[in-house]
Amino acid sequence: MTAPPSTYRLQLSAGLTFADAVALVPYLASLGIGAVYTSPLLAAMPGSAHGYDVADPTRVSEALGGEPGRRALVAAVREHGLRLVVDIVPNHLGVADPQANPAWWDLLRRGPSSRFARWFDITGWPLRLPVLADSADALADLRMDGDVLRYHEHVFPLAPGTAGATAAQVHEAQHYRLVSWRADVGYRRFFAVSELAAVRVEDPEVFAATHGEVLRWVAAGDVDGLRVDHPDGFTDPAGYLHRLREHTRDAWIVVEKILEPGEELPRSWPVAGTTGYDALAEVDGVLVDPAGEVTLTALDTELTGVRTDWAQLVYDCKRDVATGMLGSELRRLAALASGVSDVAQVTDALAEVLAYFPVYRSYLPDHGVEYLDQALAAAAHHRPDLATTLEALSQPLRDPADELAVRFQQTSGAVMAKAVEDTAYYRWTRFIMLNEVGGDPARFGLDLEAFHAAAARREETAPRGMTTLSTHDTKRSADVRARLAVLAELPGWWADAVGEFIRLAREAGAGVPDPALGHLLWQTLVGAWPLPPDRLHAYLEKAMREARTHTSWADPDKPFETALHAVADAALEDPTLRAAVAEVAARVIPPGRSNSLSAVLVQLAMPGVPDTYQGGELWDLSLVDPDNRRPVDFTARADLLARIDHGWLPDVDDSGAAKLLVVSRVLRARREHPERFTGYTPLRATGSAAPHAVAFARDGVVAVATRLPVGLAALGGWGETTLPLPEGSWTDAVTGFSASTSVRLADLLARYPVALLLTG
Repeated sequence: MTAPPSTYRLQLSAGLTFADAVALVPYLASLGIGAVYTSPLLAAMPGSAHGYDVADPTRVSEALGGEPGRRALVAAVREHGLRLVVDIVPNHLGVADPQANPAWWDLLRRGPSSRFARWFDITGWPLRLPVLADSADALADLRMDGDVLRYHEHVFPLAPGTAGATAAQVHEAQHYRLVSWRADVGYRRFFAVSELAAVRVEDPEVFAATHGEVLRWVAAGDVDGLRVDHPDGFTDPAGYLHRLREHTRDAWIVVEKILEPGEELPRSWPVAGTTGYDALAEVDGVLVDPAGEVTLTALDTELTGVRTDWAQLVYDCKRDVATGMLGSELRRLAALASGVSDVAQVTDALAEVLAYFPVYRSYLPDHGVEYLDQALAAAAHHRPDLATTLEALSQPLRDPADELAVRFQQTSGAVMAKAVEDTAYYRWTRFIMLNEVGGDPARFGLDLEAFHAAAARREETAPRGMTTLSTHDTKRSADVRARLAVLAELPGWWADAVGEFIRLAREAGAGVPDPALGHLLWQTLVGAWPLPPDRLHAYLEKAMREARTHTSWADPDKPFETALHAVADAALEDPTLRAAVAEVAARVIPPGRSNSLSAVLVQLAMPGVPDTYQGGELWDLSLVDPDNRRPVDFTARADLLARIDHGWLPDVDDSGAAKLLVVSRVLRARREHPERFTGYTPLRATGSAAPHAVAFARDGVVAVATRLPVGLAALGGWGETTLPLPEGSWTDAVTGFSASTSVRLADLLARYPVALLLTG
C-alpha cells in the first residue's frame, strides 16, 4: 500500500462544504501537505455537525454539496498533486430521524420481513425504541398524522394494513415498541448512543450494500486512503479488514484503534497502522517532567481528601458503566451464557470480567487471549464467591465461535471507552494533560530512552501508520496540553496558585463545590487562557456531566452545576481572581509555546504519516468536541504563510506564525523528499543540558527539539551542550543555519526551540 507523506484533517459540515474545501486546497498544497483527509462524506442525519451519524450509506451528503461537490473536491486535490483520504463509519448508522435513513424506516415498517432486517443487530421483536419521556402517560402524546405516527419531534412509519387505526392501536400493532429512553434497547448500539444502531458488516451482502458508494470512489481512483472508524465494534475486525482490502487494491488504510501502553495492533490486519493516539501519548510523555508527580499527587490528595488509585478508579468506573448505561448489553451477554443456571451470578461475573479487562478488546482466536486470562484471574481473585461461575464462563469466552465470546469482545471496548475516556478522565484531575485518548494518566512522563525505544519500534512495526497530536476526539488540543505540561515543571508553584484561586473564589462568593472538578477548571483556564465565557461554560457542563460524580446527562443536578458555573464566572469576572489567573497563565504561556513547537516538530518528523488537525498549524487552544469543530480562519493562515515564504522569520508570539513556519517546513520536506524520512537513530547530546534535547536522525534528516524548557532556563540555557551529527553538511530548514559533525545547541536553537536539519 502507498502511504501519503502527510495528511491534513478537514471537518466537513454545513459550515465547511465541498466548495469551501475546494477553495482551501491551494493553501493546503502550499502548506506542504500530502493528502487532504476528510471527515465522513456520506449522507448523515439532518443537521449533523460531524458526519459520524451516517443515515444513508448509498449516497454522498447533499448538505456538503452532493456528488458534483465531491467531484469538484477530487478535481481540486488532483490539480494540486495531492491525495484524498476519507473517513468511513462502517460500524453503525444514525437512526435518530428514521425518515432520513431509508433502511431503518423500512425495517420499522416491515419488521423481520424487511430486506434490511439483516443489516442491523436486532436482539428481539418487536424492536424496542427508547424515546419515551419519564411520565407515566407518555403514550398519550402519540398521534396519527397521515401515513406516519408522531411522538413529539419523532416520526415513525405505519405498518402495512394499519390505516384507519388509532395511534394506540397502531403502536400495539407495529413491529416496534416505543419505550422509556432509560429502558433496554432492542438493538446493538454504538457505545451507549441509542441514536446510532450497529450494522452487521460481517454479512457479505450488508458489506456490499453499505460500502458500495465508497468502494466506487476508490475504484474510480478518486480516493487514495481510508480511515476506518471504530473497528472494535465489529463482530470480526480482521475479517472485515481483509474484505475491505480485497476491494481497495493498494489504498492506504488506517484504523481508529486505541492501543493501551505496551499493546500492539494485530499483525494479521492488512492495514498501515492506527490513527495515531499511541504516538500522541509518546510525544506528550517526553515533554512531561516525571519529577513533578510527587507534588501534583500530594496536591490532588490534599484537594480531594483521597489518594486516588488509578487502577481502582478504572475498575469502579468500568463496573458502573457495565451495569448502568451499558446494562442492556450486559444482560444480553448473560442471556447467551449456556450451562449456567444462576442468571444473577452470570451477570455479576461478566461485569467483573469487563471491569478488569485491561485493554479495549481481544481479537480471538489469534490475538488477546492473554488479556482475557488476566481479567478472569483478577475477577476470581476479587470475587472468590464467583469462582465457579467464572470457571464455567472461561471456555465459552475463549471460543471465537461462541456468540458469548463474540458479543463480549464487542462490549468490552464500549465499556472501556465510556468508563475511562468519558468518565475516569473527568474524575481524576491530578494532571489533566495526561488524561487523553490513548494515554495512561498513571504513567507520569516518558524519559528520553523510553521515547526513543517507542519511536524505533514504530519505525519497525508501523512506519506507514498515522501519527497525530490533535483529533476531533481529543479531550483538549495539543497546544493546551503543551501549556499544561509546564505545570509538571512547576508543581509547588502551581499548588500555591491553586490555593490562591480557591481562596479568591471563596472571597468572591463562589465556593468550589467539588475540589476535583475545581482543579480541572483551574487547569483548563490556564491551559486555554484567555477563554470566552460561552466556551468555558459549555466545556464545564460537559466535564461535570461526563464525570457523573454529582450530575449527569441523564439526571442533571442544577444547583450543583450552578455552583460550579459560578466559580467559572468569578474566574472571568471578579477582578482580583481574574488577575491572579491571568498572571499564572502569563508565566505558563512562553514555555508552553516551546513545548508546542517541540511537540509538532517531533510528531511531524518521527516515524509514521503525520496528520495535522484543521487549524493546528497555528496556536489552537481548543477543548473537547464540539469546541474543536469551531470555524478556522484559513485566510489569516494563508496570509501569514505568504509572509513567511517571503523571508519573514516570526517571533514566537501570539500570532502563532512561528508554529506555521515549523509545520510548513517539515511538511514540505516530507513531501519533496519522502525517502529522507525513513529509518530512526537516536541522537544524544553531551553537556549539562543534554537531558533537555530530544534529537533523532533519519535517512537525510535530523530533528532537534527542546524538552522541559523551565528547567533549561533554570540551568542558564544550553551552555556548551553539543549534539553530534551524522556525517555530512546540514542546513536547518527553519532558519537556514548550517552545521556539520557536531553543533552547539545554543547556536542551533538560538532563535527557535526546534530545528529540522536536512543534508546536502
